[in-house]
Amino acid sequence: MNVDKQYTDRNQPRVLMVGCGKMGGALLSRWLSPDGPAFVVADPAGPPSLDVAHVEGPSELDGQCFDLMVAAVKPQLLGQVLPSYAEYLEPDGFVLSMAAGTSASTVSTAAGGAPVIRIMPNLPAAVGQGVSALYAEDRINAEQKELAENFAAAAGRFVWVEDEDGIDRFTAVAGSGPGYVFELLRAYQDAAREAGFDEATSRELVLGTVAGTAAMALEDQRPFAELRDDVTSPNGTTQAGLTAMGEGGVLEDRLRSAVRAAYNRAVELR
Repeated sequence: MNVDKQYTDRNQPRVLMVGCGKMGGALLSRWLSPDGPAFVVADPAGPPSLDVAHVEGPSELDGQCFDLMVAAVKPQLLGQVLPSYAEYLEPDGFVLSMAAGTSASTVSTAAGGAPVIRIMPNLPAAVGQGVSALYAEDRINAEQKELAENFAAAAGRFVWVEDEDGIDRFTAVAGSGPGYVFELLRAYQDAAREAGFDEATSRELVLGTVAGTAAMALEDQRPFAELRDDVTSPNGTTQAGLTAMGEGGVLEDRLRSAVRAAYNRAVELR
């Protein structure tokens, strides 16, 4: 696709996406829209399997300028790759960085001093059901924040954090969270199989129960403890199961330990 084709509507933001790996490609698929921002992907690995303009390097941009640069390269490559694209960012443009463990100041330096918003999506963003954390430098204006919010909302829900430590805390809870949930699903399915259900049926029962329960919790905003109590009859089967599950506070302790360990590791990787 010809790069110039992306710029027929100058009222739309012009976006250069530097790097387009698995997560970047998944997010881009959520962001592309006929009446939305115009994208060009810069990635030497070749064009993504999407209908979007593509270049392999900066020399192919031919003087184009962009309102936003999405930094989607691996963190260890950011300092090598971003400087060669910095000149293609408009003077009032900004960077939306997906680079994990890389501070806004480091990204800004690599991008020629441009202001930065960091976005940290979690894995379900690939199917539009994710949660993303956003952090903005003080130099970011309201219009730029709104554009970042639109991108985050296209992939699910989002929260703003006040500082970059909030990104690490988000990583411990929601970034690593899908791993915790998959592990709980695995253990839950094992329990269902032990109860006498086969592989396919146990998977269907577990996924259906978890998905349905999450859908109810999203619709009913009462505290989780109240929702739990609604399904728990005194001395009934659910009460017996909950007592066994939470005996000695082991469940809370395990989850707190998991979040704490993930946060500590995120801090080590800064």
